[in-house]
Amino acid sequence: MGLTSHKLLALTALFTVATVLGTLWVWPKLAVRSWPAMFLRLGTIVLTQLALVATLGLAVNDYFVFYSSWSDLLGHDRGAAVIQGAGATPSGTGTSGAGASGTGTSGAGTTGTGPARSPAGIQVLGTADITGAPAGSRDPAQIGRLDKVRIPGGTTGLSTDGYVYLPPQYFQPGGEHRQFPALLVMTGFPGDAANLVTKLRYPAYELDLLRKGAMRPAVLVLMRPSPSMPRDSECEDVPNGPQAQSYYTTDVPADLRASYRVLDGTGSLGVIGDSTGGYCALKLGMVHPQTFPAVVSLSGYFKAADDVTTGDLFGGSTQRRDEADLTWRLAHLPMPSLSALLADSKEDGSTYADSSAFAAAARPPLTVAQATVDSGGHNFTTWTRLLPPSLTWLSDHLNAPSP
Repeated sequence: MGLTSHKLLALTALFTVATVLGTLWVWPKLAVRSWPAMFLRLGTIVLTQLALVATLGLAVNDYFVFYSSWSDLLGHDRGAAVIQGAGATPSGTGTSGAGASGTGTSGAGTTGTGPARSPAGIQVLGTADITGAPAGSRDPAQIGRLDKVRIPGGTTGLSTDGYVYLPPQYFQPGGEHRQFPALLVMTGFPGDAANLVTKLRYPAYELDLLRKGAMRPAVLVLMRPSPSMPRDSECEDVPNGPQAQSYYTTDVPADLRASYRVLDGTGSLGVIGDSTGGYCALKLGMVHPQTFPAVVSLSGYFKAADDVTTGDLFGGSTQRRDEADLTWRLAHLPMPSLSALLADSKEDGSTYADSSAFAAAARPPLTVAQATVDSGGHNFTTWTRLLPPSLTWLSDHLNAPSP
């Protein structure tokens, strides 16, 4: 019986009810002072609690599809991702494109020195270990460097902590003045940016792809999808509230280019994220394609959440609410000049069907490709299977590092 089977949930719920009723029935018979009776009473409590937890766990998993099968729960699903649709074939441009000369060749972080504060406000708080990096070397020219950072917004007043990964090429001899494309990497909400390093292992995956020649070097900016924690801003400029969208599209790029050697101009920045981060990636690309012309959504949704964590994101405006619905934008607004990859498991609830419908409705200059795995739920295990082709795809759709 499958993990997401409604029959399994119903049987577990019935068993839970039976254990509760059975405990009520047998309890008076065990109300004696003896060791066997005490252990039997304890056993009924434990059995009832385990049954209740199992029922709640199955019900939550049935709704959110965190795990799609027993194999997924046990971490046994290992099928390869397949990319199909418009833009699936690598573009192979490989040129630095507009903005190759760029700015940001000076400032904190360019020489690999210790904690510093850039003119734009990025604060380097220290360095962190790169989970999954080859053992035996801590040389940045071999494995890159992972900075712990705080990125305050000069125009929005917002701020978030995260990490910046600089690839080995950033430090190798002869490359002291090279500039690189950058990828904003977003977690789900509420998420912790550390999970992008320790669970999804973005820096380690980039390092592996670089060694295989499957990706060009890029700076990774690993962060949460809301700079107004604990509020979930859904990457929206909230009327009389946090200007989260402006933070990601204006403040973060400006801070990056002032602090690190990041390319300027269209084609220099991309976004990738999972769940809420996936929604944000696609939204930022659709609204600001000149800033983020290539995006990847890992199991992202298409309509802004509306719950106790978001509050009123739209100031009561139906128009603003509609525009935050990416499927509505597709039907009612001009197509953006954007390349998007929608990466999903076919067993992750309705996300694959929603992505397929979105891809089918896209028209040039919007191009949408899909990356899929046949099994897996809404979890890190699924996303790590989708990451290598997603990073390769993003690299092929952004400018190459400067010579």
